[in-house]
Amino acid sequence: MLSSNNKTTLSRARVLKTLLLSATLISTGTSNALAKTGDTTIHFAKGAVSSVVTGKLKPNEDERWYRFNASAAQYAIINIAPLAGTPETANVGVLYMPNGKYDGTKGGVIYQGCLPATGEYRLRIARNLMATHGKTAGYKAEVMILPKYASKALCENN
Repeated sequence: MLSSNNKTTLSRARVLKTLLLSATLISTGTSNALAKTGDTTIHFAKGAVSSVVTGKLKPNEDERWYRFNASAAQYAIINIAPLAGTPETANVGVLYMPNGKYDGTKGGVIYQGCLPATGEYRLRIARNLMATHGKTAGYKAEVMILPKYASKALCENN
């Protein structure tokens, strides 16, 4: 049997572990919330339905965030391609939607369909950590969003 002194020490150790875990989770949540302030806005020229962004992730960077506004029932296609002249490709894309859902995949067309909600969308472009060699990873992402009138026939059943 443990003495009362040992029980107190074990109890304090558990409390300390719980506090450290809580602090870690809170700081992780805070850094994710703050990441939004570092997003790059995707601008569409007047009358344009698409915009292209290019970038390079340095060897110590894993991801880059973009944002744009769109309306529910607009048809969108997001494509990620290699950037010429870079030794690696940041080919992972995930679209985070205003309603809390997300969708994405590795390379090529990472999203195609009718947008589910009106508001701010966030696009995360990242390197595939399983296939990286720690070099600069480039990308060229095209975001195409059709206007509502052009999306109507494509999205009317959604």
